[in-house]
Amino acid sequence: MVAATATWSYQNHTFSNFLSSSPNSNLFPLHLRCLKRQSLTSDVTAARIRCKAALGVGSTETKLQKKSQYDIENLTIWLLKQEQAGNIDAELTIVLSSISLACKQIASLLQRSSIINLTGAHGTINIQGEDQKKLDVISNELFCNCLRSCGRTGIIASEEEDVPVAVEETYSGNYIVVFDPIDGSANIDISLTTGSIFGIYGPDEQCLVDIDDNSTLDQEKQKCVTSVCQPGSNLLAAGYCLYSSSVVFTLSIGKGVFAFTLDPSHGEFVLTHENIEIPKLGKIYSFNEGNYDLWDEKLKKYLSHLRLPGSNGKPYSGRYIGCLVGEIHRMLLYGGIYGNPKNKNSKNGNLRLLYECAPMSYLVEQAGGKATDGHQRILDIKPEEVHQRTPIFIGSPDEVEKLQTFLA
Repeated sequence: MVAATATWSYQNHTFSNFLSSSPNSNLFPLHLRCLKRQSLTSDVTAARIRCKAALGVGSTETKLQKKSQYDIENLTIWLLKQEQAGNIDAELTIVLSSISLACKQIASLLQRSSIINLTGAHGTINIQGEDQKKLDVISNELFCNCLRSCGRTGIIASEEEDVPVAVEETYSGNYIVVFDPIDGSANIDISLTTGSIFGIYGPDEQCLVDIDDNSTLDQEKQKCVTSVCQPGSNLLAAGYCLYSSSVVFTLSIGKGVFAFTLDPSHGEFVLTHENIEIPKLGKIYSFNEGNYDLWDEKLKKYLSHLRLPGSNGKPYSGRYIGCLVGEIHRMLLYGGIYGNPKNKNSKNGNLRLLYECAPMSYLVEQAGGKATDGHQRILDIKPEEVHQRTPIFIGSPDEVEKLQTFLA
């Protein structure tokens, strides 16, 4: 449109201005006045045709290009669409939005951690006996604050909290949110991949600590534990946020897996991966083979099998990031298998069932994969305590089934 108008202006503007600006323009000969009208009419028509071409009228390819360039769907719009479709309610929409806000704040801190002195140890130890990093503590506080302020969360359970936290009655809702605020925090100081993991359980009896003459704080805490300790099959939503070269918020509400990448130019999570489906097979395995001598013989035979050249003459590739979020993200896109098995020193494995293994297993199953502890489906295991650990093998369905034939 701009180009067409400019062409018309260049060819006719001087002449038309001369005619219109003259006080006695009607005194010009009739053939000149007719020439003026004919010239203007023909050029405007040509300009309209050129404008239609420039706008891509009738051009399917141009329309598609325009849609792919400008029709951006962010997380907020996607959540509202899911609410309109009846897949989630308004309260769950608010909870998920508050989690995404916490993830944006954590991503910002991670990017500046070395500059603002947020690297290194905090000097405290969590309930699992692990040294806490500065960002472990800060990220936990960010998650808790966002979940409290949204007014839709009743109970919060975190890797960094000794017991589940009951949200004050003034701000309390019904949803139970479990999370690991920083997964792979050992990678923070060297700027490698980290992430956050979360799971959301449905409304239950609100766990409000209201002490009266007939109850004690310990009894109220036990009510919290009972409400939180649900099998992963009860999850309403789960996801993770990957902090790496991109910040990727991956989510499932029980209708497939979707990933949103943070656009730093306007601070929005933009839909970049729809209906992720994990490949049935993969050529990548991820185990911490530093523990090889501590594993049982069946598992060793399986790993020896993976190292043998396959039909293409190549063995599986070994990759290990040291961050569950990074391992699962790669696996969702490329396939393969991840394992954190029990060993002689850790009889129950190293990962926590409630807020690490269950949410990730939910995501992978929604994408068509499988997750097991070697004997049963991870999502069928009901935790007996908040920080309970479990072995886990998770990934492409055919790869997990192959593993199970070795472990049987």
